Amino acid sequence: MPMEPAQDGETVGNSKKTLSDEDYEALANLRFTLRRFMDFSTSAAQEEGLPSQQHQALLAIKGHPATEAMTIGTLATRLLIAPHTATELVGRLSTAGLVQRHADLEDKRRQTLTLTEKAEAVLLRLSAVHLKEIREMAPELIIILQRLQREIA
Repeated sequence: MPMEPAQDGETVGNSKKTLSDEDYEALANLRFTLRRFMDFSTSAAQEEGLPSQQHQALLAIKGHPATEAMTIGTLATRLLIAPHTATELVGRLSTAGLVQRHADLEDKRRQTLTLTEKAEAVLLRLSAVHLKEIREMAPELIIILQRLQREIA
């Protein structure tokens, strides 16, 4: 038996809700705002002489809890990349003098990663401009997220 088309916001079939025009607008605005931020982030990293992925790696290493060792495998997980890609990335960071590798004290097969002073200085500058940009975008993002959350409640 064919279903009749649902009106915006109406429940259909197995209680699956259709999306309203406002839902689509909020989703589109969220993607646009996130893409604007990512474009900003890429440009800021390039101004520091870093590809975006290297900046993301430095931030992942710096932001990792000090109580846990940052390994190449953990970095791969945090960046959503394959372990061999993370190994290549760490190699480039090491060659650039941004990351040091150390044999893990508990498991000699693993390497732990630490940032160099050079990386710390670059990351400090990048993080400062990123936080400024996020703080400027926050009101817009909060409004978008509140619109999306209203539909959940």
